[in-house]
Amino acid sequence: MGNVIELKTTGQRAQLREAQQQHQLVRLWRGELEHGSFCGYVGGVGREFFLLWVVGDGITYDGMYVMRHRDVSELEAPDKHAPFMEKALALKHLMPRTPRGFPLDDIRSVIQAAAAQAPVIGVHVDSEDESEVCYIGRLISAEEDGFNLQEISPDAEWLREASFFSWDEVSTVSIEDGYATSLLAVAGTPPPLEQGDSGVGHAH
Repeated sequence: MGNVIELKTTGQRAQLREAQQQHQLVRLWRGELEHGSFCGYVGGVGREFFLLWVVGDGITYDGMYVMRHRDVSELEAPDKHAPFMEKALALKHLMPRTPRGFPLDDIRSVIQAAAAQAPVIGVHVDSEDESEVCYIGRLISAEEDGFNLQEISPDAEWLREASFFSWDEVSTVSIEDGYATSLLAVAGTPPPLEQGDSGVGHAH
């Protein structure tokens, strides 16, 4: 039976590190950002962020998510259905594989490492109503106060102008998730960017 812990961020890093060391399947909630929960294996714990190898509802690999510690409202370690899920993953020959040494202390390092890991990444930003908005694309450049992304629209079309995001508005970065991978497969090779001001993105 898993222990549900209301987090005040004090023991959270230690709890996540222990789950990583013991290879525990965990479940976490981010009550301010979404209604559902995330289940998966901890792939790394940093000062500001941690990496989760996510298991989907259909017991599939749903990509890796880099999340902020401060957004987590509840953590269950291990997940109460872990014995079943681990057996199902084994039957599907799905083994968590997370990048070694992935930087998790600041968002700039996270974005650059994520872009080196996958051809497109999901950038989730805080919106005014506190929920997240997601943009998907490839990293073009990093600047002092933010970065430029060439996005794929929800219709799987590459945009021709880069979109600018400031470092401090990013709450989550997703890598290799099924939706982004499917968008890239349909969109194909990105066209050259047109010169112009960075535009406002197309949320997913």
